[in-house]
Amino acid sequence: VLLAADAADLALKAEAREPAGQLTITAPVLFGHMYVAPAIVRFMQRHEKVRCSVRLYDRTVNLLEEGIDVGIRISPLEDSSLVAQTLGTIRRVVAASPAYLAQHGTPRHPRDLAGAPCVRGRIDAPAQWLFRDGGKTISVTPNNRLEFNHLAPAIESCAAGMGFGTFFSYQVMPHVAQGRLKLVLEDFEPPPRPVSVIYPNARLLPARTRAFIEWMKMEFSGLRL
Repeated sequence: VLLAADAADLALKAEAREPAGQLTITAPVLFGHMYVAPAIVRFMQRHEKVRCSVRLYDRTVNLLEEGIDVGIRISPLEDSSLVAQTLGTIRRVVAASPAYLAQHGTPRHPRDLAGAPCVRGRIDAPAQWLFRDGGKTISVTPNNRLEFNHLAPAIESCAAGMGFGTFFSYQVMPHVAQGRLKLVLEDFEPPPRPVSVIYPNARLLPARTRAFIEWMKMEFSGLRL
């Protein structure tokens, strides 16, 4: 027993000097693909003794139940058993194709969306779209003419002129840059969502976990999308 304890102590001291071992990470699918995965690659190039398993889901993941060390989440933290450190913020935007807007007009106020065809990117998405008008919250019930259970075809459908869609800014910015989509109602956007690195509320975290958290804070410092 004493030998095993000594070996464990030596292993912990070695990892404290150089992070090592298995690290399991989760993030939203598209954000994980575009931003988190490249940051993980750079982290692993810096710490060659760390192994990573990355799980990308578009659902709220229970870190403790699913055996995950660290998560990247785009929403406020409601679980008191976890710790969240904010990395940046992401906007919720409304977009449509330039051709659609040229034919049907550009909305000037959220109420102008009433009756307009909309594309839904998730079947479980909220039934109403929220906006801010001054200090007031405005809710609009979209006319979901087309629904998907995945964002990619919803974005493509909006770009093809099927109507309006609401997305996170990072999801559509490549299409905006290419001129395939145009943002509308930017003056009425709801408050930006926090992007956080989350992890279990433990007094002692492995060195690899602490190193990864600090790495993500450095990589995403001042993120505004």
